[in-house]
Amino acid sequence: MLTFLGDFLPCRDDIRGKYVEPFVGGGAVFFHVQPVEAILSDSNAELIDVYRGIRDDPVGVWERYEAFGNTKEEYHRVRSLCAARLGLTERAARSLYLNRTCFKGNWRHNANGQFNVGYGGQSRRWVITRDYLVAVSRALSTAELLCSDFEAMIDASEKGDFLFLDPPYRPGERELVNDHYSWKHFAFADHQRLAGALRRCVHRGATWCMTTSAHSDILALFEGFPAWEAPPRGRGPSRSGEVLISNHGGWG
Repeated sequence: MLTFLGDFLPCRDDIRGKYVEPFVGGGAVFFHVQPVEAILSDSNAELIDVYRGIRDDPVGVWERYEAFGNTKEEYHRVRSLCAARLGLTERAARSLYLNRTCFKGNWRHNANGQFNVGYGGQSRRWVITRDYLVAVSRALSTAELLCSDFEAMIDASEKGDFLFLDPPYRPGERELVNDHYSWKHFAFADHQRLAGALRRCVHRGATWCMTTSAHSDILALFEGFPAWEAPPRGRGPSRSGEVLISNHGGWG
């Protein structure tokens, strides 16, 4: 996907303002571009705490992460901890541990907002290393990390800013029915709010590109903006059901 996105992403020196990502998620595009100045946001407070913890104390996060046990019983013990009673470093290490040892890396909550994914084993855990967290901390050192609704982030963008957006969506569908990052849904009304905010930021002189569903109702929200069909991922059908929409023709 990054290969496909390459022509639509600026080099760090091409961004006159800030790099803004309102749905940062795994941060793949941010780490690829490595902008000089960035604002990264997500509505998932636990995710933002992971990034904040690693940015501010990567060695501390690593030491706590490494100290967790490697059994199913330990997984359930860590999962049962009340995150609100932990410090930032401990919260970040806990979330990182759960993400790397839960079933298939899913991040799902129940209706009460409690993480409830079952144990998945240790095979994915030790991809994370101390040096890796230090490198991530270095990359995040000039980034502002916020837990915020996407509309507020887009409305705060200014002339010269570049925004990359990868909102929650199911390829080819109108709405996201099951969101593994939270118990909330990203409904069509949210796509409408997103379209309105992006149209407003164009008038302020910001540049953006976004990956989203190719559903006709979503495409209609962005009438007048160029769109490119994204390549299929994995072993799916020949049509991906995803598009890239932008208010510019690309840097490639």
